[in-house]
Amino acid sequence: MLRFNPAPLAAAALLALTACNASTDKTSASAAALPDVQLPELSLSTLQDVTRELSQDRYEGRAPGTPGEEKTVSYLIKKFTEAGLKPGNNGSWTQDVPLVEITAKNVSPLNFTGGKTPMSLKYGIDFVAASYRVQPQISVKDSDVVFVGYGINAPEKGWNDYAGVDVKGKTVVILVNDPDWQTKEAKGEFNGRAMTYYGRWTYKYEEAARQGAAAALIVHDTEPAAYGWNVVESSWTGTQYLADSKNGGADQTAANGWIQLDRAKQLFAGAGQDFDALREAAKKKGFKAVPLTGVKASLSFDNQIAKKMSRNVIGVLPGTKRPDEYVLYTAHWDHLGRCAPVDGDDICNGAVDNATGVAGLVTLAQAYQKAGAPDRSVVFLAVTAEESGLLGSKYYAENPVFPLAQTVGGVNMDALNPAGPAKDIVVVGRGKSELDAYLEKIAATAKRTVVDEPTPEKGFYYRSDHFSFAKLGVPMFNFGSGEDLVAGGKDAGKKASEDYEEHRYHAPGDEYEAIANWDGMLADLQLYYAAGRMLAMTDAWPNWVKGDEFRAARDKSRAEQ
Repeated sequence: MLRFNPAPLAAAALLALTACNASTDKTSASAAALPDVQLPELSLSTLQDVTRELSQDRYEGRAPGTPGEEKTVSYLIKKFTEAGLKPGNNGSWTQDVPLVEITAKNVSPLNFTGGKTPMSLKYGIDFVAASYRVQPQISVKDSDVVFVGYGINAPEKGWNDYAGVDVKGKTVVILVNDPDWQTKEAKGEFNGRAMTYYGRWTYKYEEAARQGAAAALIVHDTEPAAYGWNVVESSWTGTQYLADSKNGGADQTAANGWIQLDRAKQLFAGAGQDFDALREAAKKKGFKAVPLTGVKASLSFDNQIAKKMSRNVIGVLPGTKRPDEYVLYTAHWDHLGRCAPVDGDDICNGAVDNATGVAGLVTLAQAYQKAGAPDRSVVFLAVTAEESGLLGSKYYAENPVFPLAQTVGGVNMDALNPAGPAKDIVVVGRGKSELDAYLEKIAATAKRTVVDEPTPEKGFYYRSDHFSFAKLGVPMFNFGSGEDLVAGGKDAGKKASEDYEEHRYHAPGDEYEAIANWDGMLADLQLYYAAGRMLAMTDAWPNWVKGDEFRAARDKSRAEQ
């Protein structure tokens, strides 16, 4: 699930790019060898019109499987057609994505007994919870409680927070992020302040399930989580979406959730434990899980379940010379639907996140049509259910219409920059793939400076749709404006970032009317155009650098061609 990157204000989860001295085999590309691409004039009216339309209240926040989806898909097909694209799925504009819609109802308090003082936590205020099991009732009763530190099992690092403890049927309490997230540099056991996948909440629930836990509760702490409790509440208290599976999630924990930091400290104190001391101990290799002796957790709720067929929308501009080689542009069309109300407004319109990104797809499609088709085919992919865990992009990546072995790379756009033009371009995880040469050339053309991500501890690398493709070997651009604004510099950029995160991100305030500046979006879209166009006009096949976690998947797929 995307968590908007408040520092670079453009898309979150920026996929890593490489240093310019990446491998120079025949499939690589240096900046000097790349084709020149002119930055195009883009249609501001198209960008605004599509954003305005998709963020209207009548779309009800564009939740998958709702009337808002039907309106969204129909509108995108219309705009893709008008932009001159062809249906991208064997004559169809859409790809079916099977989902399960699941909504927790009648949620009981989260009760802890057996400590010095019984605790009863209030749903939404003190804790949130949902289930990945597709069953009508969920019950966790008198479950032993165990603190498992950061909840990491990483054999390659000799690190196992579950070593020596059996958590089957128990409730595990877990810290968010990695053990070394407070390290100033991106160095260390878990890459220091640059979050690894082990730090993501998604991983922690996955590992708890593998360990057989009945429930997994992450302690919310704003700094390492990278967002406040308001984001957790709005994202977890409404309808959730899961990928449809054959076993109905029977191998998952019964309940996954979050608890407020202060309530966690009270829970530990009631069990005779010092939360802060244990949190400090959990940073070190060899940490042993600590049972909260005598404490039992109980929670129950009903699940309202519906099987839904959501859809990805796919348009393609066939290439002129190598039409069976593909460049991707991706953006997610979904948002949260109805969410926790603010001043009586319960529609999370998702104007910036991510009506702007989808509007960018249409705007870029128009620009490509005007410039003429490039050598390679260009695919415009609007995916569903990003907010529910990248489900639409994951489904496409695992069931691609255009083979991933024939997919050169691409550009992911997630929440364009509403703060105004920036002098810099922020990149997360710099040094991972051979796409860096492309970015360096683009930045020089635009007279912008490429800088490293200022907040790598927030783990944006894993929080948007590019990750679905990266895991299977496809290098993807996802860069965006930094905080050094043309008007006002870094102070203005930081202020705008914090204002968006506090008042509009994943909240009803993310509305079209709140967007005051479109120039930064157009400037970034020019760069996205150039990045994709260069990929589509070269015969190079950019790869991950040697030793990177995604290199093997790319090598395997290319070797099969």
